[in-house]
Amino acid sequence: MAEENRAAHIAQQLRRDILLGVLAPGAPIKERDNALEMGVSRTPMREAIRILAKEGLVTLRPSRSPIVAQLTLKEVSNSIEVLSALELLSIRLACERASDEELAEIRRIERRMADNYDTLEDVDRFEIDMQFHKAIVRASHNEMLIETHSSYLARLWRARYLSAINRRARERVVRQHAAIMDGLERRDLKAARAELNAHLEHLLVNVTELFEAEQPDAEQANSG
Repeated sequence: MAEENRAAHIAQQLRRDILLGVLAPGAPIKERDNALEMGVSRTPMREAIRILAKEGLVTLRPSRSPIVAQLTLKEVSNSIEVLSALELLSIRLACERASDEELAEIRRIERRMADNYDTLEDVDRFEIDMQFHKAIVRASHNEMLIETHSSYLARLWRARYLSAINRRARERVVRQHAAIMDGLERRDLKAARAELNAHLEHLLVNVTELFEAEQPDAEQANSG
Protein backbone atom coordinates (compact mmCIF):
# COMPACT_ATOMS: atom_id res chain seq x y z
CA MET A 1 0.00 0.00 0.00
CA ALA A 2 1.40 3.42 -1.01
CA GLU A 3 2.33 5.76 1.84
CA GLU A 4 -0.40 8.24 0.88
CA ASN A 5 -3.08 5.51 0.88
CA ARG A 6 -1.72 4.06 4.11
CA ALA A 7 -1.93 7.45 5.81
CA ALA A 8 -5.51 7.90 4.58
CA HIS A 9 -6.41 4.44 5.89
CA ILE A 10 -4.88 5.19 9.31
CA ALA A 11 -6.68 8.56 9.39
CA GLN A 12 -9.97 6.75 8.75
CA GLN A 13 -9.31 4.36 11.64
CA LEU A 14 -8.47 7.22 13.99
CA ARG A 15 -11.47 9.19 12.74
CA ARG A 16 -13.76 6.29 13.65
CA ASP A 17 -12.14 6.01 17.09
CA ILE A 18 -12.84 9.72 17.64
CA LEU A 19 -16.38 9.28 16.33
CA LEU A 20 -17.11 6.40 18.70
CA GLY A 21 -15.49 8.06 21.69
CA VAL A 22 -12.64 5.53 21.91
CA LEU A 23 -10.47 8.63 21.63
CA ALA A 24 -12.37 11.19 23.69
CA PRO A 25 -12.07 14.98 23.36
CA GLY A 26 -8.78 16.03 24.98
CA ALA A 27 -7.25 12.54 24.78
CA PRO A 28 -3.62 12.45 23.60
CA ILE A 29 -2.76 10.65 20.37
CA LYS A 30 0.70 9.22 20.95
CA GLU A 31 2.35 8.76 17.59
CA ARG A 32 4.69 5.93 18.57
CA ASP A 33 2.16 3.96 20.63
CA ASN A 34 -0.56 4.20 18.00
CA ALA A 35 1.87 3.24 15.23
CA LEU A 36 2.91 0.13 17.19
CA GLU A 37 -0.69 -0.77 17.95
CA MET A 38 -1.69 -0.52 14.28
CA GLY A 39 1.48 -2.22 13.05
CA VAL A 40 2.61 0.70 10.90
CA SER A 41 5.62 2.98 10.81
CA ARG A 42 5.56 6.42 12.35
CA THR A 43 5.73 8.21 8.98
CA PRO A 44 2.18 7.38 7.77
CA MET A 45 0.93 7.76 11.35
CA ARG A 46 2.38 11.28 11.45
CA GLU A 47 0.77 12.10 8.10
CA ALA A 48 -2.58 10.67 9.26
CA ILE A 49 -2.48 12.94 12.31
CA ARG A 50 -1.78 15.91 10.02
CA ILE A 51 -4.83 14.97 7.93
CA LEU A 52 -7.02 14.96 11.03
CA ALA A 53 -5.50 18.23 12.22
CA LYS A 54 -6.44 19.87 8.91
CA GLU A 55 -9.98 18.60 9.41
CA GLY A 56 -10.11 20.16 12.86
CA LEU A 57 -10.44 16.80 14.63
CA VAL A 58 -6.98 16.92 16.19
CA THR A 59 -5.07 19.77 17.83
CA LEU A 60 -1.30 19.82 17.28
CA ARG A 61 0.91 20.96 20.17
CA PRO A 62 4.61 21.96 20.01
CA SER A 63 6.88 19.29 21.54
CA ARG A 64 3.87 17.42 22.93
CA SER A 65 1.50 14.71 21.71
CA PRO A 66 -1.44 16.00 19.68
CA ILE A 67 -4.83 15.71 21.31
CA VAL A 68 -8.36 15.09 20.09
CA ALA A 69 -9.88 18.52 19.52
CA GLN A 70 -12.11 19.94 22.23
CA LEU A 71 -14.64 22.23 20.61
CA THR A 72 -16.64 24.61 22.76
CA LEU A 73 -20.41 24.81 22.37
CA LYS A 74 -19.94 28.21 20.72
CA GLU A 75 -17.54 26.74 18.15
CA VAL A 76 -19.92 23.86 17.45
CA SER A 77 -22.90 26.21 17.02
CA ASN A 78 -20.94 28.55 14.75
CA SER A 79 -19.72 25.63 12.63
CA ILE A 80 -23.26 24.26 12.26
CA GLU A 81 -24.44 27.69 11.10
CA VAL A 82 -21.74 27.74 8.40
CA LEU A 83 -22.36 24.10 7.43
CA SER A 84 -26.08 24.80 7.11
CA ALA A 85 -25.44 27.78 4.83
CA LEU A 86 -23.15 25.64 2.67
CA GLU A 87 -25.69 22.82 2.37
CA LEU A 88 -28.51 25.23 1.52
CA LEU A 89 -26.33 26.72 -1.22
CA SER A 90 -25.46 23.24 -2.46
CA ILE A 91 -29.13 22.24 -2.77
CA ARG A 92 -29.78 25.26 -4.99
CA LEU A 93 -26.81 24.50 -7.22
CA ALA A 94 -27.61 20.78 -7.33
CA CYS A 95 -31.16 21.54 -8.49
CA GLU A 96 -29.63 23.53 -11.35
CA ARG A 97 -26.57 21.43 -12.21
CA ALA A 98 -26.93 17.82 -11.09
CA SER A 99 -26.96 15.23 -13.86
CA ASP A 100 -29.63 12.54 -13.96
CA GLU A 101 -26.92 10.01 -13.06
CA GLU A 102 -25.94 12.03 -9.98
CA LEU A 103 -29.55 12.29 -8.86
CA ALA A 104 -29.95 8.53 -9.32
CA GLU A 105 -26.88 7.92 -7.15
CA ILE A 106 -28.16 10.23 -4.39
CA ARG A 107 -31.49 8.37 -4.52
CA ARG A 108 -29.64 5.04 -4.16
CA ILE A 109 -27.88 6.33 -1.05
CA GLU A 110 -31.18 7.58 0.39
CA ARG A 111 -32.86 4.22 -0.21
CA ARG A 112 -29.92 2.25 1.20
CA MET A 113 -30.26 4.11 4.49
CA ALA A 114 -34.07 3.91 4.60
CA ASP A 115 -34.24 0.21 3.73
CA ASN A 116 -31.54 -0.84 6.19
CA TYR A 117 -31.94 1.72 8.98
CA ASP A 118 -32.85 -0.74 11.74
CA THR A 119 -30.20 -3.35 10.86
CA LEU A 120 -27.18 -1.13 10.30
CA GLU A 121 -24.61 -0.48 13.00
CA ASP A 122 -24.76 3.11 14.27
CA VAL A 123 -21.46 4.10 12.69
CA ASP A 124 -22.37 2.52 9.32
CA ARG A 125 -25.76 4.24 9.29
CA PHE A 126 -24.09 7.54 10.12
CA GLU A 127 -21.56 7.16 7.31
CA ILE A 128 -24.36 6.52 4.80
CA ASP A 129 -26.14 9.60 6.17
CA MET A 130 -23.02 11.68 5.54
CA GLN A 131 -22.63 10.14 2.05
CA PHE A 132 -26.11 11.46 1.26
CA HIS A 133 -25.21 15.01 2.24
CA LYS A 134 -21.80 14.91 0.55
CA ALA A 135 -23.31 13.56 -2.67
CA ILE A 136 -25.69 16.53 -2.83
CA VAL A 137 -22.78 18.92 -2.33
CA ARG A 138 -20.74 17.16 -5.05
CA ALA A 139 -23.70 17.61 -7.40
CA SER A 140 -23.27 21.38 -7.02
CA HIS A 141 -20.18 21.11 -9.28
CA ASN A 142 -18.50 23.86 -7.25
CA GLU A 143 -15.07 22.67 -6.12
CA MET A 144 -14.59 25.40 -3.52
CA LEU A 145 -17.97 24.62 -1.99
CA ILE A 146 -17.17 20.89 -1.93
CA GLU A 147 -13.82 21.50 -0.24
CA THR A 148 -15.19 23.92 2.36
CA HIS A 149 -18.17 21.70 3.16
CA SER A 150 -15.88 18.69 3.64
CA SER A 151 -13.78 20.65 6.11
CA TYR A 152 -16.75 21.73 8.25
CA LEU A 153 -18.37 18.31 8.03
CA ALA A 154 -15.19 16.70 9.39
CA ARG A 155 -14.95 19.24 12.20
CA LEU A 156 -18.49 18.38 13.31
CA TRP A 157 -18.06 14.62 12.78
CA ARG A 158 -18.45 13.49 16.41
CA ALA A 159 -21.13 16.02 17.36
CA ARG A 160 -23.18 15.11 14.30
CA TYR A 161 -22.70 11.40 14.98
CA LEU A 162 -24.04 11.77 18.53
CA SER A 163 -27.12 13.46 17.10
CA ALA A 164 -27.57 10.87 14.34
CA ILE A 165 -27.55 7.81 16.60
CA ASN A 166 -30.73 8.92 18.35
CA ARG A 167 -33.13 6.26 17.07
CA ARG A 168 -36.13 8.31 18.19
CA ALA A 169 -35.42 10.54 15.18
CA ARG A 170 -35.63 7.59 12.75
CA GLU A 171 -38.99 8.42 11.11
CA ARG A 172 -38.18 12.11 10.80
CA VAL A 173 -34.71 11.55 9.31
CA VAL A 174 -35.90 8.94 6.81
CA ARG A 175 -38.89 11.07 5.82
CA GLN A 176 -36.84 14.25 5.42
CA HIS A 177 -34.15 12.55 3.34
CA ALA A 178 -36.84 11.14 1.03
CA ALA A 179 -38.55 14.54 0.76
CA ILE A 180 -35.25 16.30 -0.02
CA MET A 181 -34.64 13.73 -2.72
CA ASP A 182 -38.16 14.15 -4.13
CA GLY A 183 -37.56 17.88 -4.47
CA LEU A 184 -34.19 17.35 -6.11
CA GLU A 185 -35.57 14.90 -8.67
CA ARG A 186 -38.30 17.37 -9.60
CA ARG A 187 -35.68 20.13 -9.52
CA ASP A 188 -38.12 21.94 -7.26
CA LEU A 189 -35.78 24.24 -5.35
CA LYS A 190 -38.45 25.62 -3.02
CA ALA A 191 -39.53 22.16 -1.84
CA ALA A 192 -36.00 20.71 -1.58
CA ARG A 193 -34.68 23.75 0.25
CA ALA A 194 -37.60 23.80 2.71
CA GLU A 195 -37.07 20.13 3.61
CA LEU A 196 -33.31 20.53 3.96
CA ASN A 197 -33.75 23.63 6.11
CA ALA A 198 -36.08 21.75 8.48
CA HIS A 199 -33.58 18.89 8.61
CA LEU A 200 -30.72 21.25 9.49
CA GLU A 201 -32.75 23.06 12.15
CA HIS A 202 -33.21 19.77 13.99
CA LEU A 203 -29.47 19.17 13.71
CA LEU A 204 -28.64 22.41 15.52
CA VAL A 205 -31.13 21.69 18.32
CA ASN A 206 -30.06 18.06 18.77
CA VAL A 207 -26.34 18.71 18.68
CA THR A 208 -26.62 21.60 21.13
CA GLU A 209 -28.60 19.48 23.60
CA LEU A 210 -26.19 16.56 23.30
CA PHE A 211 -23.14 18.78 23.59
CA GLU A 212 -24.48 20.41 26.72
CA ALA A 213 -25.23 16.99 28.23
CA GLU A 214 -21.77 15.64 27.38
CA GLN A 215 -19.71 18.71 28.28
CA PRO A 216 -21.83 20.98 30.46
CA ASP A 217 -18.85 22.89 31.79
CA ALA A 218 -16.88 23.22 28.53
CA GLU A 219 -17.64 26.89 27.92
CA GLN A 220 -17.08 27.86 31.54
CA ALA A 221 -13.67 26.12 31.57
CA ASN A 222 -12.62 27.84 28.36
CA SER A 223 -13.74 31.26 29.55
CA GLY A 224 -12.12 30.97 32.93
